[in-house]
Amino acid sequence: MKATLISKENNEAKFTIEITAEEFENAIIDVYKSQKDKFVIDGFRKGKAPRSIIEKKYGEGIFFEDAVNKLFSLHYPLALDQLDLDVIDNPRADFSELKKGEGFTITIEVACYPEVEVKDYKGVEIEAVKSEVTDEDVENEIKSMARKNSRMVTVDRPAQDGDMVLIDYEGWVGDEQFEGGTAERQPLKLGSGTFIPGFEEQLVGVSTGESKDVKVTFPEEYHAADLAGKEAVFKCKVHEIKEEELPEINDEFVKDISEFDTMDELREDTRKNLEKAAEAKDENKMKDDALKAVYEANDIDVPDVMVESEIDNMMSEFDQQLRSQGMDLEGYFKYLGTEPKDFRDNLREEALKKVKTRMIINAVADQENFEATDADVDQEIEGMAKQYGLEADKVKEMIGAQNIKMIAGDIRLKKAIDFIYDNAVKK
Repeated sequence: MKATLISKENNEAKFTIEITAEEFENAIIDVYKSQKDKFVIDGFRKGKAPRSIIEKKYGEGIFFEDAVNKLFSLHYPLALDQLDLDVIDNPRADFSELKKGEGFTITIEVACYPEVEVKDYKGVEIEAVKSEVTDEDVENEIKSMARKNSRMVTVDRPAQDGDMVLIDYEGWVGDEQFEGGTAERQPLKLGSGTFIPGFEEQLVGVSTGESKDVKVTFPEEYHAADLAGKEAVFKCKVHEIKEEELPEINDEFVKDISEFDTMDELREDTRKNLEKAAEAKDENKMKDDALKAVYEANDIDVPDVMVESEIDNMMSEFDQQLRSQGMDLEGYFKYLGTEPKDFRDNLREEALKKVKTRMIINAVADQENFEATDADVDQEIEGMAKQYGLEADKVKEMIGAQNIKMIAGDIRLKKAIDFIYDNAVKK
């Protein structure tokens, strides 16, 4: 295979890939071997017909298309690497005449990543941010630790906000019980906002063993269209009431949940952790502000195809989130009563901002000649290995060469972001 660049201008590249006769023949042989079982030829058992017999019956070009596709998928990415082309769209390809025993040429035109020069990325002015960790913050964090180590205990009193109740319920609209509105021994934390608005508040004051009719109105935007906006009654029975019992916050509590012996030691460590987290949050805020300043200082022409590709990615991610909740994009569109085109249009501004920001960061990395070294990548992989309790070599094997290349790209961009931030003027 030989790749030759013909031209590269206006973010369009044109190049050729020359496939030798030997490469074409080997690809045809591979396709024949993988497909011969599909052919039934008189006088031969299935899958035993020689290639020449199949070609005689169906034409000598019977395997050409699949052989060409195989060669293209193999050599196109190699050609991009060889010619150092960073493409942003699907290629348009023309093929010279295909003949048995001869090579052929693929002529390709494809949109490339635009050349971008960023200005005014050194010395942008941002507001210095420094969050203070107060004594109250420390105490609240320790209380949060206590809540994580709380236990639920059964109580013999009417239910209060914050209690966990175990209930049966049946949902009725008028004289009809509706589907999906029935449960037995369902746990519910009062005040959690888990159920329909107005439901949980009406169980406050109910005692164990008591029943109560809870009257609610389904929201207008409720996911079940046949219930949206309707009034309903849930016939409820409370089986059990539990309250959260917090451990007493003292030195014994400290010994139980940490490696420390006293409250003072825990407070000191908690303060250090909160200060470290606050410092990281502040730095991220200032980095975002610095990037925003560079973004606003540069007017960059973003190719539509990159924006559309970003919208595709955003929709795919959203679809995965919906599926994890038992829905998909199609159902979501029906629920909202909207069209996919309108949904895409609503994402366009955010997608444009994401793409432009990446282009700016990438251009700064180019202009400053940032690269991810092998040591940088190894350090990142070692961090991943530590996180998952694996050996670094095992992580490399699991994620593969392509993902390692992506990690290197992310490190390169991080260096550019850090450079913009380190050179910002913090007022």
